[in-house]
Amino acid sequence: MKFDTPLLRGTLVKRYKRFMADIILEDGVEITAHCANSGSMLSLLETGAEVWVSPADNPKRKLRYTWELVRAQGVLVGINTARPNAIVAEAVAAGRIDELAAYRGIRREVKYGKNSRIDLLLDGAGLPDCYVEVKNVTLKRAPDPHGALEFPDAVTSRGAKHLAELSDMVRQGHRAVMLYLVQRDDGGHFSLATDIDPAYRQAFDFAKKSGVEALCYRCRVCPEEITLGDAVPIVL
Repeated sequence: MKFDTPLLRGTLVKRYKRFMADIILEDGVEITAHCANSGSMLSLLETGAEVWVSPADNPKRKLRYTWELVRAQGVLVGINTARPNAIVAEAVAAGRIDELAAYRGIRREVKYGKNSRIDLLLDGAGLPDCYVEVKNVTLKRAPDPHGALEFPDAVTSRGAKHLAELSDMVRQGHRAVMLYLVQRDDGGHFSLATDIDPAYRQAFDFAKKSGVEALCYRCRVCPEEITLGDAVPIVL
């Protein structure tokens, strides 16, 4: 996924009200950018961190800039949760996710379950429909470059609801996949942050027993584009 316009480099001042961040651009101008991330962004909010923002031309937007990347623990991390669905859809279409390579049809944001929308609904000749929920992963608490990548970084009742609805799809004869997309290229394995949200872990265990599949892939992140990288082992 290439960024539509060149990103601008800056320095983080602070994030506040969850969806806003003050940033000083390289030319010294201080801006307020939209932070498209509802999580805690644990380990990513160090004052003075290198950040990258995308400008928008839409005059109706309240905030002209969107925070896209931050450098943490020496690597660039994609923090915009509006990006993962496009990254995964692009990778599925290119046949880069082995477990989903047989599917040819891709639809996004299809209504299903109890007033929900599935991130990706895949179909293929002779195959059961495949419901794919995508979660953005940015958390790595271990200083070791090969330490665990974790999800979630905050309590997410919405995430637990999605796991239950994926389980329902399996019971109806479909295939269901929870795909964790790591928007950073370090870390040795993926794990669940049970200490942060034990209820999510319980929902995950129930979903797995119900037949929901779990996949994890990392990304290659740079200021020009974010692309799918290799699969990450899941260790629970």
